[in-house]
Amino acid sequence: MSGLRVIIAGGGTGGHIFPAVAIGHALQRLMPGTQLLFAGAKGKMEMEKVPDEGFEIIGLDIAGFNRSDIFKNISLPFKLLKTRMQAGSIIKDFKPSAIVGVGGYASFPILIAGQSMNIPTLIQEQNSFAGKSNKILGKKARAVCVAYEGMSQFFPKDKIILTGNPVRKNISEMSKSREEGREWFGLSEGGKTILVIGGSLGAKSINESIDSHLGEIMKEDVQLIWQTGKPYFETARRTAAEYSQRVKVFDFISDMDAAYAAADMVVSRAGALAIAELCIAAKPVIFVPYPFAAEDHQTSNAMALVKHHAALIVKDNEAQSQLVEKLKMVLHDNQMQELMSQNLKTMAVKDADERIANKVIEIAKAG
Repeated sequence: MSGLRVIIAGGGTGGHIFPAVAIGHALQRLMPGTQLLFAGAKGKMEMEKVPDEGFEIIGLDIAGFNRSDIFKNISLPFKLLKTRMQAGSIIKDFKPSAIVGVGGYASFPILIAGQSMNIPTLIQEQNSFAGKSNKILGKKARAVCVAYEGMSQFFPKDKIILTGNPVRKNISEMSKSREEGREWFGLSEGGKTILVIGGSLGAKSINESIDSHLGEIMKEDVQLIWQTGKPYFETARRTAAEYSQRVKVFDFISDMDAAYAAADMVVSRAGALAIAELCIAAKPVIFVPYPFAAEDHQTSNAMALVKHHAALIVKDNEAQSQLVEKLKMVLHDNQMQELMSQNLKTMAVKDADERIANKVIEIAKAG
């Protein structure tokens, strides 16, 4: 089959964008000449990150339901109607062989429009608890690619394919050594290094806990790589100033393969992408799930690893009192670190991007 044309829709956070990009690259590797069009939400980070990867993206005028200010939702029905018409126009112009939805604002209108035109659609559900939009889309999707077992409670059983979550190629092929990783961050080779990441946008509870206990952490003779997100960056930088040789603060880390290579253990949110990457990196991890994620899916994601003794968990509202204590406990327990690392390795999937891309090609050929 030549001239494969695929729309990949979704975004909003790195957890949706990076899997989308990985699937796009895999499609072009497996079927050279494939033409791709990404669809995202105007003003969201995909409008910058996707072109950085060499792909074309078109932005939809879409926003989610505002839970904090109900009056801001008055115009929402009109915006949804406009977006639905925009999605239909994009599909008619591009004439895709298949459409892939990775979650995020832009995913639903593009896929629902595609399904109404009988275009084959595939859902890539990253989390262990499916969101409402994907449950609706799953009824007419040709395939649903998932990363966790037990997803038949959300989707038709005959459509589910267990593929794992796709990660960036530089992480799936992790080639940097511990020494190279530490050199990249300007850290010494001695002592243990902790990587603190709150997702691409940062995590308030994690940042505040590390900030208020930084002196206590430094007494453990460790080094720290701390990704704060933009809102907390200046605050963290001021706090870390007196430890500048041992604490490296970033608003965003693009070279995550270097960060994982440098780290001995990790503190992280429990987004699906973070979990997929950490299984490959196999570094002992403490998850602090974001409690306001849809259907509290981050807690479900984290517990899937906790029950396999591959991670520990701290509730978001208990981070201030428990995170650093649990961090110190793991630092002093080499046996626990080794057990977590081994169990993470058994859960790693390095070729999820190609598994999903092959399914996209299959449904596109079937028409």
